[in-house]
Order: sequence, then structure tokens, then C-alpha cells
Amino acid sequence: MNFWIILFVLMIVLSVISVLYLVSRFHRFTFMQKLGEKHKVLSWVLSLAPVAVSALFYIVNMWAVIVVLIHLLMIWILFDLIFLVLRKVLKKQRKRNYEGACAMAVTAVVLAVGWYNAHHVIQTDYTLSTQKNIGGDRLRVVEIADSHLGITLDGDKFADEMEKLNSLGADVAVIAGDFVDDDSKKADMVRACQALGNLNTKYGVYFVYGNHDNGYYQYRDFTSQELESELEKNGVTVLKDRNVLVGDRFYISGRLDRSFENRKTAQELIQGLDGEKYIIMLDHQPNDYQNETESGADLVLSGHTHGGHIFPAGYVGLWLKMNDRVYGHERRNSTDFIVTSGISGWAIPFKTGTVSETVVIDVYNS
Repeated sequence: MNFWIILFVLMIVLSVISVLYLVSRFHRFTFMQKLGEKHKVLSWVLSLAPVAVSALFYIVNMWAVIVVLIHLLMIWILFDLIFLVLRKVLKKQRKRNYEGACAMAVTAVVLAVGWYNAHHVIQTDYTLSTQKNIGGDRLRVVEIADSHLGITLDGDKFADEMEKLNSLGADVAVIAGDFVDDDSKKADMVRACQALGNLNTKYGVYFVYGNHDNGYYQYRDFTSQELESELEKNGVTVLKDRNVLVGDRFYISGRLDRSFENRKTAQELIQGLDGEKYIIMLDHQPNDYQNETESGADLVLSGHTHGGHIFPAGYVGLWLKMNDRVYGHERRNSTDFIVTSGISGWAIPFKTGTVSETVVIDVYNS
């Protein structure tokens, strides 16, 4: 939690720097310079234009404003450096604020793509193989994570996305945590649970907690107990450090999120299971790969990272060793690991480093 406090403080500091930098750079446009010759104060007031446009995103939340400001700052600095080098190489003086025009145009494109990525859900497919008996030729698993109900998906939109999955012929669907957020609304939670209950699967839907499902701050209008009740009412199996043998074919092993105290180790959790059967382990945060590999799990499914969400946050998380993987598939010994970027994300309505997705995994006998 201390890391997140440091990160949030850093983002606020960067936002203040962004305001000062952007105002000074916007004032360099020729039309602002000419205005300043007669109306100096007015020219500086109007130089707040890029800040004012960024502030419009406050209708979403404060973090959206901060992300817009920081993107504009970083891209503007980049173009300032590029044009500085070009002018030195070409031995020309600055006559027009081309760097400012380029920075605003590129920022608009980057954030537009990021908005689309956050709000448009794609399907990502993986094909795996195993020598274990999976009770048939193929096992199809649908993974969903990080819906964080409320930022890009309300209850009805989440239900629409679930409806798209009903033609897939899934054997099982799993929710790998952060189904709700700290400020999700009960009405959206109830509607989304109903949508999970309407999923067409052979063996049902299984849920594990993420770090936000339990609620860091109790300012939402429902409790985690009410969440569990709604999930179970709609036929969703809640796994809290326990295993389920599904259809006498395979196991689903659901770990408590690492934010819970005294959760079982991966080895403790699946100790005593029939090692001849395929074991799918659900663990919201992808940061215990060594132990999960040694435990004998065959497939470990996670979310949490949002695939990086805002570039380059995912790489920073890897560098700080907060996660073992940010996105995609990795195989360690005989264990497959898949991290989804999630069907939505926390607080920020842009994804400049990834996409929103549902995951379909086909496991075949080799």
C-alpha cells in the first residue's frame, strides 16, 4: 500500500509540473505572443487552454484529468527535444511553435486510442497442451478479470459482454478477481452477478477475490458479504483458499488474494489432490510464480496488472519486482501461466499500454 501512496503523490506532483509547463509552452504560440503585446495578463490566462481541456475529464474522475495532463506533458517535452535537435542540426531559429502543435495532435491520438482500448473488449485466444487426462479431447476455459464495475462497464454493459461469450461452448468460466471496485454501485454489482448466472457453460462459473473486491475503503453501498451472496445466488462458486473437482475431470483451485492475511501457500492449497488430474489455479495477482510452479499446478490464471494499463507502468512494475509477469502466456517447467489485461480497469478510462479483453483458453491432450 505504501507504494501506491508514493505513486499517487508522484502523479499529483507531476500534474502540478504539467500545468506550469503546459501554460508556459502554450504561451509560445505566435497568436498568443501577439495577444500578449497588448494584453499580457489575458494572454497568460488564455494559455490555460490545454489545462482547461484536460480538466473536462473531471466528469469521469480526478485520475482521468491527471493522466491526460501527464501524457500531454511527456509528449510535449519529447517534441520540444526533437525540434530543439532539428533546429540545431538545420541551424534555424524557432519561428513557429510546431512542437506544440505536434504534441497536442499526437496526445489527442494516443488518448483517443487509449479510450477505445479501454472501452472496446476483444477476445484473446490461447491453445495449450497437457499429457494429463482432462476427461476429453479438449477443455475450454473462459477467463474474465478486472471488471472494476463502474469505470468503463456498468452492470448492463458487463451483461452485454457476457452475452457475447454464450456462443463459445465453454466448459467453465472463471473470474480472476477485482470483479468490483471500492466505488462500484450495488445495482451494477447485482446486474453483473445476474449476467454471470446467465453464462452458458458446462460446469459453471468460479470466482476468486482480487485486492479490490473486499474493499480497501468502505464507501460503496454494499459489503463483500453481499457480493458473495449475489454471486452464489446466481450459481457462481466462490473459492477462498479451496479446491473443487469439476465434473470428475479437472480441479479448480482458488487462492485468496495476497492482500488477505494468512492465505495458504500454493503448496498447502493443492496438497493431497489427485496429481493425475489437470489443476487450474486462480490467483488474482501474478507474483508467486516460483511457488506455484513447485506446487504442481498445471495452469495459473491471473489478472491485476491490467496488462500495464498506462504505458510504461507495466514495465515499471516488473522492474520493481511487483509482478512476475504483466501480460500474456509463459511456461515454467510444466506449469502454464496466463495474465489477462482485464475486461476493464481501475479508475482510469484509458488503456495506452494494452487492450481490454476476455480470454479463451483451449487445453488439448498432447
